Amino acid sequence: MGKELILVFIAASITNNFVLTYFLGICPLIGVSNKIESAVGLGLATTFVMTMAATVTWLIYNKILVPFDLVFLQYVTFIMVIASLVQFVEMFIRKTSPQLYRALGIFLPLITTNCAILGLTLFMVLRNYGFLESVVFGLGAGVGFTLALVLMAGIREELVFADVPEPLKGTGISLIVAGMLALAFMGFGGIISG
Repeated sequence: MGKELILVFIAASITNNFVLTYFLGICPLIGVSNKIESAVGLGLATTFVMTMAATVTWLIYNKILVPFDLVFLQYVTFIMVIASLVQFVEMFIRKTSPQLYRALGIFLPLITTNCAILGLTLFMVLRNYGFLESVVFGLGAGVGFTLALVLMAGIREELVFADVPEPLKGTGISLIVAGMLALAFMGFGGIISG
């Protein structure tokens, strides 16, 4: 069981990275990855939400929706769980780190609409993961999301000093870098499936 959990974690964080393989959650990758501090803060907040969303949605799906034949409510239920968790994280960050709260700005409440989190909960159901696998899958997906944000932020901080042609400055070079990161992560494809 331990080896399977490690494989689920590695698959979620590296080989099947939500941002760089499935292109889910690309908006925060482009919008928040200007500074490493902001990228780490948003990545950790998203990792927490992903891990908790995987835990809570697995419990709700398997202990309430399936036994009572309410599976048709899964999308609504999952979105409500994600929105509630994001509200909790937002209140926590506002209270404990006002500077990070201001740095993240509008992107913090937008974690609610981050399609990577909803994708995580739906993939978890489609893959028929058990409880521990779901929790590890959520943690791995969050770590992979954070890894993508931090890599992008580090590269973008260095690009400030680079001689980027004028038409490519800003979003243009960011999209090129994101594409190159995605190609690099594709090199891990096939190592671990799932």
